[in-house]
Amino acid sequence: MDTSIFAGITVVVLQVASPSFGNNDKMPSKFTCDGDNIHPAISVKGVPKEAKSLAIILEAPDAMNGTVIHWVAWDIEPAGDIAEKSAIGTKGKNSHGVHGYMGPCPPEGTHHYHFKVYALDRMLGLREGSSSAQLEAAMKGHIIAGGELIGLYQRL
Repeated sequence: MDTSIFAGITVVVLQVASPSFGNNDKMPSKFTCDGDNIHPAISVKGVPKEAKSLAIILEAPDAMNGTVIHWVAWDIEPAGDIAEKSAIGTKGKNSHGVHGYMGPCPPEGTHHYHFKVYALDRMLGLREGSSSAQLEAAMKGHIIAGGELIGLYQRL
């Protein structure tokens, strides 16, 4: 198993991918505000056997006013594949106050969207609507693996 620094700690590396776009490739508009605004299918390989759950944070660090959080979810079964538009785990609050996924919608230029996936040694039990900061605090000391997929999007 490969290890790497992820979220500031040494963890087992997860291979995070999507059948809809490659790492550092353009995301189809289907997954954005210009399309169906649904989350893409995500494949997670290399989940350690001791993982009890997965968590996802989708963030866009290119925003003019700081990082925008597009999706927060946790207590996801560590099965390895997350189906497109599926109802998974517990939904957190994104930067627009919505519980669930909010697709990319950059005002100008190409923005980067980081799908960060964490394998945890426990279920977290956070209440629905918790923020990404609350999720990150709850995950502290429980992350055993992590990886990310970066999608790009520019509105036409």
